[in-house]
Amino acid sequence: MNSYDLLYINGQWVAPLMGGTFDTIDPCSEAVIARVAAATAEDVGLAVKAARQAFDEGPWPHMSGSARAAVLRRIAQGIRDRQQELAELEVRDNGKPLPEALWDIGDTAGCFDFYADLAEGLDSHMERPVALADERFSSVARKEPIGVAGAIIPWNFPMLMAAWKVAPALAAGCCMAPRYRQTRLHRQRAHRQPDHAGGGP
Repeated sequence: MNSYDLLYINGQWVAPLMGGTFDTIDPCSEAVIARVAAATAEDVGLAVKAARQAFDEGPWPHMSGSARAAVLRRIAQGIRDRQQELAELEVRDNGKPLPEALWDIGDTAGCFDFYADLAEGLDSHMERPVALADERFSSVARKEPIGVAGAIIPWNFPMLMAAWKVAPALAAGCCMAPRYRQTRLHRQRAHRQPDHAGGGP
């Protein structure tokens, strides 16, 4: 049985404050396939605080859309490189058929590529004029990162649904504090992908 007893907070793998874990069950055999770290409200608070600090003091929100896009594409490629491994893990963790899991993981990578393209487009569309009735005045709408995005990830398409939330937030220059349902094992391996991509918040 594998053990994934650490949480990914502030760019590091750390033990949960209360030291809790939970078992992940293979729905096919009902066997315990892994023991996973259980976060408490205090751990979540640390993650949100770290994300806020990364936003306020780090380079991510100030990077160009093209620079953020490069990181998102490295994440996408890393997912593709591990597609079979991640799909097999999702089968054991989630109980879905392998062909569907392979499609989910492939689409996860495609999601990061999609938002990488949009991030690049931000560079030429950060500001746009707003038409006003009175020509003595001018107005500009400016797109800019707003802060930390929190996201709760459901169980049925866990990696893909995480990408739907994480990729656009990162593309926009925000930082993330995702929260997964307690039955998800894949999050532990999936979170290693941004870690390996380099340059992320």
